[in-house]
Amino acid sequence: MKSLLFLITFSLSLFSSEMIIKESSCSVDQTVLNIQNIVKNKGLALFATIDHGANAKDVGMELSDSKVVIFGNPKLGTTLMQQDIKAGLDLPLRILVYKDQNGNVKMAYRDGSWLAEHHLLNAPKKIAKVNNAMDKITTRAGQCKKD
Repeated sequence: MKSLLFLITFSLSLFSSEMIIKESSCSVDQTVLNIQNIVKNKGLALFATIDHGANAKDVGMELSDSKVVIFGNPKLGTTLMQQDIKAGLDLPLRILVYKDQNGNVKMAYRDGSWLAEHHLLNAPKKIAKVNNAMDKITTRAGQCKKD
């Protein structure tokens, strides 16, 4: 029975989107600031923010405005990595905020189901918690009032 349930869950997860992309009505900088503030207010650890655009500029190259915010819950992440240490390649969580070729600001992140599928994690409640948190963070972070 457990094998059948696993196969059904695994098969359904194959149809899940690997990456979720949302629009932001804010600038890249404001969206990143919003994510950082939301993460801190939720009591999550903010590990780093990487400015890909600035790094490209430092080496004499051009790249559209893009930053990655890396954050997470070490207790939850550790329990997932205890199942498969290689999950550490995809943890802590991260959200890429970037300006696309049309000048629209977007937020991209991996669906938690992809993480579970890719690393064969058996933690549906924890993955649901990750998905819920990522959805709420990005929804709130992308809301700015336009004049």
